[in-house]
Amino acid sequence: MYNSMLGAVEMGLLYAFMALGVYITFRILDFPDLTVDGSFTTGGAIAAVMITNGYSPWLATLCALAGGMLAGMCTGLLHTKGKINGLLSGILMMIALYSINLRILGKPNVSLMGETTLFSSINPLLVMPFVVILVKVLMDLFLRTDLGLALRATGDNARMIRSFGVNTDTTTILGISLSNGMVALSGALIAQYSTFADSSMGIGMIVIGLASVIIGEAIFGAGSVFRATLAAVLGSIVYRIVVALALRVPWLEASDLKLITAIIVIIALLFPSLQRYMKTKSTARRRTAELEDLALRNKKGGAADAKA
Repeated sequence: MYNSMLGAVEMGLLYAFMALGVYITFRILDFPDLTVDGSFTTGGAIAAVMITNGYSPWLATLCALAGGMLAGMCTGLLHTKGKINGLLSGILMMIALYSINLRILGKPNVSLMGETTLFSSINPLLVMPFVVILVKVLMDLFLRTDLGLALRATGDNARMIRSFGVNTDTTTILGISLSNGMVALSGALIAQYSTFADSSMGIGMIVIGLASVIIGEAIFGAGSVFRATLAAVLGSIVYRIVVALALRVPWLEASDLKLITAIIVIIALLFPSLQRYMKTKSTARRRTAELEDLALRNKKGGAADAKA
């Protein structure tokens, strides 16, 4: 049980980069980007192929980041310059990346067993918390710059920010590129951690990313950028812990992972509505009690006046 929880925390830290990437498109840009399922695999494929060909794992990871950003840029160009619907742009790029990833890998999967990776001499649980915190802080600082504020404003009110002379096409492309770069980075790290890259490793990643963001916001809140990015990171860890606990249930199997993910997302989405319902019900109950108390007092006062 203890080792299972440690493994879940390690995986949560590695997936935290993807959660931060999904947060950029889902919350900041309000853009339904399905490129994530393809760019995650792209990151893992680039890293695995470069490492097996003798390149440094650090260089391979940076190239994976660049590959993800390139994929995101293509999605952004399809949407902004090609005037294609955002959801459709992501779907088209996701489909294209499936074939591109197979080209990169050269076969359905590539093993990294026996290869030197970032985690060959590094304990993820000791190092990754500091790396994740550093990336989170850098993202917070970026989102407070003029460019970062323009990016946030693009998602809030594109027409308003255009009136100030900001090119929203540029900010949209930048945001989607940055998002998919983070997702590809997560894919590269997961490939090195699990010692293999597979052409189907990115299937369902958008749902996992959304689950991390939504769970984090439901539990920890999202009142500010600092709090929202922290919630995305912690949500990724909580999600992995919940999945690890769910898979320990005797009648659940590893093949039920997607079902578990869907149920977790549904619960996380319903949680805020349930909170509002309970709060409204509590307020109504309290108000009813106050009215009944007032009516009782008025009744007693009327009886006292009648006796007088």
